[in-house]
Amino acid sequence: MILVNENTKLVVQGITGREGSFHAERCKVYGTNLVAGVTPGRGGVLWEDTVPVFDSMAEAVRETGANTSLIFVPAVGAADAILEAADAGIKVIACITEGLPVQESIKVVAHLEGSGIHLIGPNCPGLISPGANCKVGIMPGDIHSSGNVGVISRSGTLTYEAVAQLTEAGIGQSTCVGIGGDPVTGTSFTDALKLFNDDPDTHAVVMIGEIGGTREQEAADYIKSEFKKPVVAMIAGSTAPVGKRMGHAGAIITGAAATASAKIEALKAAGATIAPSAAEIGSTMSKVLA
Repeated sequence: MILVNENTKLVVQGITGREGSFHAERCKVYGTNLVAGVTPGRGGVLWEDTVPVFDSMAEAVRETGANTSLIFVPAVGAADAILEAADAGIKVIACITEGLPVQESIKVVAHLEGSGIHLIGPNCPGLISPGANCKVGIMPGDIHSSGNVGVISRSGTLTYEAVAQLTEAGIGQSTCVGIGGDPVTGTSFTDALKLFNDDPDTHAVVMIGEIGGTREQEAADYIKSEFKKPVVAMIAGSTAPVGKRMGHAGAIITGAAATASAKIEALKAAGATIAPSAAEIGSTMSKVLA
């Protein structure tokens, strides 16, 4: 497993808000070690009578040893929340918030470059390691099962679909990472693949991409040159019209390389096995593992 495990100590930024409270409770019930929440102006209260809330990330980390953050801060303050978590020493940051201005995301990603901090998102479902009962995000925990297949996806919904199929086929997951669908995000496919490549608990990977950008091609280059494990890839958006945004802010065809067909060809040439459709991710992985 990668990034989150039994050593994760989670702090939820925005824990007293509706979404933050709702999903913090589900992370805690799943088994995640939720040690703190942060909401400026609410420091000193206990969330759900058990989890201390602090005014700042620095205070939360100092008092609880938190090492992972889950962000439910509105878009206007989400970039600052990411930077505050990073400055407090948090090493894994999952930003669920969507709608961050692209310029803000560019500044955040540039600030974190070379720091050793893993930013998941923004505009993502988070990540989960079923074997450690550790969920840092909004995904439904009950569809996951412990095993040896990693999952990386730009789409939250397709992550859930892939996981449900894998579990139904008796294929458990090591860690599932939703990297987010914005034009600019932190952890890329290649970043996650590097972590999975070094993870002895991961024996194969499902990779779900979509139209827009060239990160799938960058991942294909890495798979071809260095990745040592089987990859099943599925690219959404084969029928998307050029120039029309499809769902995610980053899902827009702006050139030949951004099309689904270009991404599929690159991954196929790199040695990945292509799942013909979203409905065949699990069955394709079953065949690869067999």
